[in-house]
Amino acid sequence: MFFEDRVDAGRRLAEDLAVLRDENVVVLGLPRGGVPVAFEVALSLDAPLDVIVVRKLGVPYQPELAFGAVGEDGARVINPAVVAVAGLSGEDMAQVERRERAELERRAVRFRMGRSRVPLAGRTAVIVDDGVATGATAAPPAKSPGRRARRGGAGGAGGVREALHLLRREADEVICLGQPKFFFAVGQWYRHFEQTTDDEVVDLLARAADGAGAPQPVVDADPPLRDDEVRVQAGKVELAGHLTVPEHPIGVVVFAHGSGSSRHSPRNRYVAEVLQRAGLGTLLFDLLTTAEEINRANVFDIDLLAGRLVEVTAWLTRQEHVEGLPIGYFGASTGAAAALCAAADPRVQVAAVVSRGGRPDLAGRALAAVRAPTLLIVGDHDYLVLELNHQAAKAMSCETALAEVPGATHLFEEPGTLREAAELARDWFTTRLPSATATESAGSA
Repeated sequence: MFFEDRVDAGRRLAEDLAVLRDENVVVLGLPRGGVPVAFEVALSLDAPLDVIVVRKLGVPYQPELAFGAVGEDGARVINPAVVAVAGLSGEDMAQVERRERAELERRAVRFRMGRSRVPLAGRTAVIVDDGVATGATAAPPAKSPGRRARRGGAGGAGGVREALHLLRREADEVICLGQPKFFFAVGQWYRHFEQTTDDEVVDLLARAADGAGAPQPVVDADPPLRDDEVRVQAGKVELAGHLTVPEHPIGVVVFAHGSGSSRHSPRNRYVAEVLQRAGLGTLLFDLLTTAEEINRANVFDIDLLAGRLVEVTAWLTRQEHVEGLPIGYFGASTGAAAALCAAADPRVQVAAVVSRGGRPDLAGRALAAVRAPTLLIVGDHDYLVLELNHQAAKAMSCETALAEVPGATHLFEEPGTLREAAELARDWFTTRLPSATATESAGSA
């Protein structure tokens, strides 16, 4: 099962939920990504739309790893296995929960813009998300003690079998359009999976409340020259990727993701779409195979990851519509260290590097050998990583800039912060990559 975008997923999910049309339904979207899907379902069922705000509880030193989630009305779900493995104390969990509940309340007020919550008593409530990876975000609404519906169900575009099993213990019925045998990320089900913003959620809820139809899609007048899933041979393994080359490209940016992520990362895909609109091609690929990811040591093997990046870059320069274009690297988390190590490798020519929330310190001695202009983007509330980036910048001898995004933490989840990071990356690449082409032309004249 593959969807063009969340609108497509919502319309297809609505077809499976059509039997509920006469059951006094209220549709509840999980912000942010679940709301565009839920909007289409509510439109099709002629049902009111509301949100249930949920916040993931991330392990303090590894926020991508959730040990639980909290929802409105005091709902709370904890994964004891993760708590045990991470060695979290009661105070550790309490600090994270206090912070996330404050953000939960802020978002709930922001999304509803003063409107009352849709009453659920005596109705069939359908909780909708754009995909079910762990079930952690959909489980708290199902457990909510203060807002019980007569009957509750959950719907998603795609889901992991184990997560759906968890949801079936909480909901009366679970409907999911696809259950892939191998799961990497929710984004793997979508062709376009850019990040949904707070403003988009507010707009869709307002449209639903006012009875307005769906916003008209923007028609792309210039389809890309290439927009394909690709397979790249790197040594003894074959790596999966997605290559997009827009009309009249000025360069190509290769993405190196961080630990626990993949080419389907919604954050990197959002950044990639921003770059594509600026005339940059993008290649998002998996640095490791599925089998290799099982060994967590591989995720932090910077030499291995950098070597893969070098081999993939060599492959990329031979591709149609790419040959002769300047190459840039965009690295996140540990992927930033791999990008910097690869940029220092004499086998490839890299014209610019951008790190988002990266760990450039893990590049070690390679930092001093990087010659490509490098931008380090860090959230100013990501205190530990910010200090590591300051130290790394001092070790570099190339053109280096450090940009702090106000209010952002490690994952750039705060409203507007990922957009700002993407625009910083766009501006860095669009000013450095074309100049690299001009320099090479002058040198060969």
